[in-house]
Amino acid sequence: MVVSGFGRSPPLMIAGGRVFVLPCIQKIQRITLNTLTLNVKSDKVYTRHGVPISVTGIAQVKIQGQNKEMLATACQMFMGKSEGEIATIALETLEGHQRAIIAHLTVEEIYQDRKKFSEQVFKVASSDLVNMGIGVVSYTLKDVHDDQDYLHSLGKARTAQVQKDARIGEAQYKRDAVMREAHAMQEKVSAQYKNEIEMAKAQRDYELKKAAYDVEVNTKKAESEMAYQLQVAKTKQRIEEEKMQVQVVERTQQITLQEQEITRKEKDSTKMEPWWICCWRNCRWSV
Repeated sequence: MVVSGFGRSPPLMIAGGRVFVLPCIQKIQRITLNTLTLNVKSDKVYTRHGVPISVTGIAQVKIQGQNKEMLATACQMFMGKSEGEIATIALETLEGHQRAIIAHLTVEEIYQDRKKFSEQVFKVASSDLVNMGIGVVSYTLKDVHDDQDYLHSLGKARTAQVQKDARIGEAQYKRDAVMREAHAMQEKVSAQYKNEIEMAKAQRDYELKKAAYDVEVNTKKAESEMAYQLQVAKTKQRIEEEKMQVQVVERTQQITLQEQEITRKEKDSTKMEPWWICCWRNCRWSV
């Protein structure tokens, strides 16, 4: 609601709600804030390559009641106009931008990338309609067709290409499957050979280590036996030496005893002989 007249300069704009109006000296007008659905049709528009196509889009637009500047602009532009008249103005603006964008694109670009086309129409139309106080809520490309079977031919070519790609993909898949199977078999055989080689290496290392251990054990055993024999020989030699020493001691004692016995006998014989014989013997021994 827009209230103008006495005491309302500038006019009072109310987006929903209530307002008190003085009869005769104040005036109230209304402008729709409903969302308008527009069926944007562009028939037989020539594309960049000169192919005529027809495009249909669906747009949702509305006057932005929450934005005071846009609401004021919309009131200046559409005050006193019906909802249908506002929709017609917005539709013509959208249809003009839609035709302009179609003329700058190819059929393939429009048909294959509908999202990009919709974004371009939305962007260009929004920047223009905002100057009228109208905001574009959404835009969607609904339909694209032509009367010369260009899209049908394009679809056939695409279908043929897809079928070709499918056959190529199937052949490549089979080839890759055979290659993968061969590769797997090769890896299996390689792993088997590698395992056998590792087992042979392990057996060789075991035998080498066992031989080294046997040599070490036999060497230690021989050294132990030699040390034992040497010790036995040393012990025997020491025993023999001790026996010899004992014999020497015994012989020395025997000699000592014999000498003592001889001395004793001599003493005994001296006592029994006459004094002149002893003197004679002593003199003789002296001479």
